[in-house]
Amino acid sequence: MTPNLAAITGIGSVSPYGPLAGLIPPCAVEPEAITAWPTSGLRRAFLVKPFRPASVVPGLKTRRLDRLSAWALVASSLAIQDAGIDLSQEDRSRVAVVFGTGLGCAELTEAFFHSAAAHGWSGTDPSPFPEGLANAPASHVALWHEVRGPNITVGCKTFSGESALIQAASLLRHGQADLAIVLAGDTLTRAVYEWYEAAGLLSPACYNSEPVTDGSGFVPSEGVAALVLEPNGRRKVRAYAHFSSGRWSVDGEAVETIRQMLGSSVPNVTICAGNGAPCATSSTSALAGKISGTSAGMVRAPAAAGLTDTSALLHLILALSSQPPSGQALLLGTSGENGFAALLLDLP
Repeated sequence: MTPNLAAITGIGSVSPYGPLAGLIPPCAVEPEAITAWPTSGLRRAFLVKPFRPASVVPGLKTRRLDRLSAWALVASSLAIQDAGIDLSQEDRSRVAVVFGTGLGCAELTEAFFHSAAAHGWSGTDPSPFPEGLANAPASHVALWHEVRGPNITVGCKTFSGESALIQAASLLRHGQADLAIVLAGDTLTRAVYEWYEAAGLLSPACYNSEPVTDGSGFVPSEGVAALVLEPNGRRKVRAYAHFSSGRWSVDGEAVETIRQMLGSSVPNVTICAGNGAPCATSSTSALAGKISGTSAGMVRAPAAAGLTDTSALLHLILALSSQPPSGQALLLGTSGENGFAALLLDLP
């Protein structure tokens, strides 16, 4: 890819830090006790506090939507606002939406199957079904903003967020869009939490209100992050970062491929998109060490780490909030032994 092909000009997010436009102010967040469903004893997670989407984006109606779709609408609106874009002045047929998710609209999917289990297929409530589709959030974003460009939903094991960003940059590079709204996120539901539990993936911190020194496992999280991506120099506005190049593979020599992408450069910071694993012990950290010879400068963002497959964009926002704005950043996620996604960003 051509260096500085695309600029990140807008940021929006709905996360445990709240609904925000722009960078997330550096601050600590703590996991909260789960009260949305009954649990046998204390269960904790990094949760999005309830809020009225219409209080953030006036006129927004989300009553029938899965939370993931509602958050996508809010995050995309905040990112567009932050980018200073007036969509009425844009060719809406050239505005793309690319959404990455691990589990999709899990809440309404659960509701549909619970209805089937309780009443049989003939008595199942059909109303949750269409809103439970994984591509519903991207569709709602396009409808709300009245954009008619490419509309893509990607789900790629453990690095859906990175894949969405690479896909959006590809659309710009090939001239298939002038502007891209890139989103990634997931909600935390009872079934998802219980699956993590059954798989033995959770940290002891999920069951204790006091600090836990055991670094094994992770604390689940939820949220949606959104970026506005546009060709570099398209408008005279500030850019948070420039997308330089990207690679991903589900089977290959990750170290060699990423080194080829980097050339002779060594990133100033590696953004560890741990996707559920603590940065210090994840395969992402090990891969970063092999590439650069050190894991120093790796961003550690506990409230983002528990997002299934989609923590990359939130990690990126947190990294931009906490790191000096200069040099290069490597956004890195891994899957298994050889699967990886790597994005090289130039920080202005």
